Amino acid sequence: ILAAANPVDSKWNHKKSIVENVQLPHTLLSRFDLIFLVIDPQNETYDKQLANHLVSLYHSSGDQGAMEMFDLKVLQDYITFAKEFIHPRLTKESGRRLIEIYVEMRKLGSEKGMVTAYPRQLESLIRLSEAMAKMRYSQHVELFDVQEAYSLYRSALKQAAIDPSTGEIDVAQLYEGQTASEKRRRNELCEAIKHLLQSKTGLSFKRGELLEEMNASRDIPLRREMFQTALQSLSDEDFLTLTGDTIRLLH
Repeated sequence: ILAAANPVDSKWNHKKSIVENVQLPHTLLSRFDLIFLVIDPQNETYDKQLANHLVSLYHSSGDQGAMEMFDLKVLQDYITFAKEFIHPRLTKESGRRLIEIYVEMRKLGSEKGMVTAYPRQLESLIRLSEAMAKMRYSQHVELFDVQEAYSLYRSALKQAAIDPSTGEIDVAQLYEGQTASEKRRRNELCEAIKHLLQSKTGLSFKRGELLEEMNASRDIPLRREMFQTALQSLSDEDFLTLTGDTIRLLH
C-alpha cells in the first residue's frame, strides 16, 4: 500500500511530532514499513529544480526518448513477473544479520531507558529485504539485501521518527502515539497535580482555578490541552473524577 497525507495545518510544523502533524492514529502509522517526509525547504535552488521539472512535464525534447531506460509496458511486465514467480527466502546468513540488527536496535534503546525497536520493525526489515531480493529476481535474500533494507529503513526513521523536543530518533511515537519525552513530561505533570491536590483541604476543585494555580509557579505556562491530558490520565488511574469543570478526589 502506497499512501500520502498532508499536515493538518497545511504546513509542516517542525515543533510537532509526525502524529501531531498528520493526526492519524499511531495504530495506523505503525503499519507502514517506511514513512518519508516530503517537506518544502523554501530555498531558491529547490524552487528552480521543482519549477524546471514541472515545466518539463508539459513539453517534449529531442533527447527525452534517449533518457528513458524502458517504457511503461516493460516496467509492468517486470513487476508482474517478480510478483508471480519470484518468492525470495532468507538464507542463514541473512537471517542471522536481521537478528543482529534487531538486537542492536533494542540494546540502543535499553541504554537510554526507552524502547527503540518493536517486533513489528523486525517484520518490516524482513519484508524490505525480501523486496530487495525480488527486485534482483533472486530467490534468496542475501546479506546485501538486508544491508540495503536496513539503510533504507534508517533513512526513513531519521525523517519520520524524530522527537522535535530532543532531536533524537524515537519510534515510540509511531507505536504508542507519543514520544518518550512526552510520556515523561506527562508523568511529571501528573505527579505535580497529585502533590498540589493532596496539599489542599477538601475533595472538590475547579479545573480553571487549579490550572491558574499551577501556572503561577511555572516559568512557562502550562498548555490547557496538556493539563487536560494529565487530568484524564489521573482519572484513568481512579485518583480523581471529572464532571464538567469540577475535579473530585477519590483518595
